[in-house]
Amino acid sequence: MQELINQKVDILVVAPVNSDGLTPALEAAHKAKIPVITIDRKVTDTFCKDYVSFLGSDFKVQGQRAADALAKQTNSKANVAVLLGPSGNNVTDGRRDGFVNQVKAKYPNIKIVAQQTANASRDEGQKVTAQLLKTLPEINAAYAFNDESGLGAMAAIQEAGKKPGTDVKIVSIDGTRNAVQAIVDGKYNGVIESNPRFGDLVFETLKQFYDGKPIAENIIIKDGEYTPENAKSTLGQAF
Repeated sequence: MQELINQKVDILVVAPVNSDGLTPALEAAHKAKIPVITIDRKVTDTFCKDYVSFLGSDFKVQGQRAADALAKQTNSKANVAVLLGPSGNNVTDGRRDGFVNQVKAKYPNIKIVAQQTANASRDEGQKVTAQLLKTLPEINAAYAFNDESGLGAMAAIQEAGKKPGTDVKIVSIDGTRNAVQAIVDGKYNGVIESNPRFGDLVFETLKQFYDGKPIAENIIIKDGEYTPENAKSTLGQAF
C-alpha cells in the first residue's frame, strides 16, 4: 500500500488479510487524500476517516445459513465439529458466532461437540478432523470456516474409513469449484457462497463517492448457496 501511495495512485481497493494492522498505511493514504475501499475484510480503523466503505458479505448471516443447511442435511439432529478460521479477523468471528447462535436458537438436537482452529487450511483441516474423529467418534457432521478446511475434513473422514457426505455430513463457506464438485460427487453436503465478484460494486460505490453522495459503512454483497439439488447445474458459477 505504501508503494502505491508513493506512486500517487487515485484510489486504493484493498483486501486485507486481517482486520487490524493496516493503520499506518491507512493513515498515509488519508494524508495523501487517497480514498480506500476495503473488500472481504472489515478493518478495525475509523470509517469515513481511514476508509470509505467496506464491501463484503454479512459473515454472521453466512454462519446462520450454514447452520440451516446443516440442519436440513441432518434432519436437525447431529454431533458437530466446528473448524474455525484464523483468529484476528471479523470473518472468523462472524462465521463462528452466526453458526453457534443459530444452532442454539433453532436446533436443540444439534450438539456442537468441538470447536478447533484449522486456519482456513486444507492440511490443518485434515489433521484437526482426524484428531477429533479419534477422540470424539460420535461426530457425524462438520461445519468448516471455508471450503479448504472442509475439503481437508473430507479427506480425514475418508481416511478414517467413513463416507464423507453420508456418515459425516459436511457444510462449509466459500464456493470453490472443488467443494461444489464434491457435492456433485456425493461427498459433501452444502456450501454457502462467499461472493468474490466485487468489481461492479466497487465501481458503483466509487461513482457515488465522487458524485458526493453518502456512502454506507457496510455494503453487503449477495451470496448464493450450493446444495445437492443445484450443485451440478451451478458448478460453472463456482470459482
